[in-house]
Amino acid sequence: MDALADLEALLAIGKVLDLRPPALGGLTIRDVVVRLLRIRDRQGRLVEPFFNGAQHEFARRAGRRSIVLKARQLGITTYVAARFFVSAVTRPGVLSVQVAHDQRAAEQIFRIVHRFLENLPEWLRAGALVTSRANVRQLVFPRLDSEYRVETAADPSAGRGLTIHHLHCSEVARWPGDAAATLAALRAAVPRDGEVVLESTANGAAGCFYDEWQRAAETGYTRHFFPWWWEPSYARPGVEVAPLTAEEEELRRRERLTPAQIAYRRELQASFRGLAPQEFAEDEHGCFLASGECVFDLEIIQRRLAECGPPVESRENGTLEIYWPPAEKQYILGVDPAGGGAAGDYACAQVIERSSGMQCAELRGHFSPRELAARAARLGRDYNHALLVVERNNHGHGVLALLESLERYRNLYLDGRQPGWQTTSASRPEMLENFGAVLAEAPHLFSSRRLLEECRTFVRQADGYCAAASGAHDDCIVALAIALEVRRKLAGDFRNRKLELGSLPIR
Repeated sequence: MDALADLEALLAIGKVLDLRPPALGGLTIRDVVVRLLRIRDRQGRLVEPFFNGAQHEFARRAGRRSIVLKARQLGITTYVAARFFVSAVTRPGVLSVQVAHDQRAAEQIFRIVHRFLENLPEWLRAGALVTSRANVRQLVFPRLDSEYRVETAADPSAGRGLTIHHLHCSEVARWPGDAAATLAALRAAVPRDGEVVLESTANGAAGCFYDEWQRAAETGYTRHFFPWWWEPSYARPGVEVAPLTAEEEELRRRERLTPAQIAYRRELQASFRGLAPQEFAEDEHGCFLASGECVFDLEIIQRRLAECGPPVESRENGTLEIYWPPAEKQYILGVDPAGGGAAGDYACAQVIERSSGMQCAELRGHFSPRELAARAARLGRDYNHALLVVERNNHGHGVLALLESLERYRNLYLDGRQPGWQTTSASRPEMLENFGAVLAEAPHLFSSRRLLEECRTFVRQADGYCAAASGAHDDCIVALAIALEVRRKLAGDFRNRKLELGSLPIR
């Protein structure tokens, strides 16, 4: 009877876990229960969990779908493990799964979870929370019909055939193999009302986690970014740091850092050097480091990213962003088509103002040739029947045919007598060089964060070829480079004709 009473008490707690009483300052009943568990602190002592800033903020803002970009060792994995463990021992029929990037990390996570269990009262572990299996990274609570598992991303069958109510994917940026396919299989096992947490430090400006972070707004995930100074132990008190550099002074002022934190930062930079921004993140853009030599000036890109505000208008679930609405001006619309599948490259269209080169709008998504033709034509008409320049390589031929036949769009760019722009081994370096020159000389002309993020991962490979880093994209760059190159050529044609015609006005 005692075990039954204990079980009923646990189930009663499970019903109110998600309540947020005003007295708890945004935390839930679950977070109060978490503090009844025990963890090992950095000194190896068995202690009650104490929420640091990052854990408290995540607990306050976490929803059904969360993605966490963080510095190293902020305790997010431990907090999520405790959060999911509490559900597993207070709610019936719950399966909680944590997926680590390798075997060693999985074993470390399971030790944390097993410690939660072994430090509960003996009468509870022998009664309501008796386990039928507590090995090979798996805890089964038969009286609750609930289960806790820790898997590795190296196992391609992880999560298959299961219904997962709580899923934590740890260090996704370091998952081996086809991380996107593994993640897709795991998420397919989570029902709509289940909880998913994707969490990682950065590991290059490409790959599964990078893509998930960039697409968070599109996929409905709440972003959580936690730089290193959210961890109070990351400080070196008593170390002299004066005088501060201009960069340190700006960071100290902006983030209200103490001299002890500045001293810790200097230690990080000396120890980790170029990897410090990745392992101990300071901003959500600079922590993603591209492998290879970036073709464009990273300092200019970072500065422009910091200046960029949101678009004036975002339409069609974010696929179309407007930075400068149409005015009484002339426009050029560059288009980089793609196959249209949900995977692979995006199709992209960029609108620039002809006289200045100002980026005015950007359309980007997985569009079929038919859909791209319709959207590009509509966008071109919105911008005063803009000169529409479609790259005719590969899928571009189909887009051009649809623009002419179905859309009856008349203001198409002609390369000689043929509609469209042909990107060749000769024209590609030239148009990218022009793009880079405009970016360097007038970065204020660029307003798209998606474009600037692509610029950060556009690298010069070992053979000298310039392209997106592995796993990254360059569709926004190509579409805008085409528009800017056509603008340059038209300006050159205009100047040549003016020399020939003297002072006669040209319309």
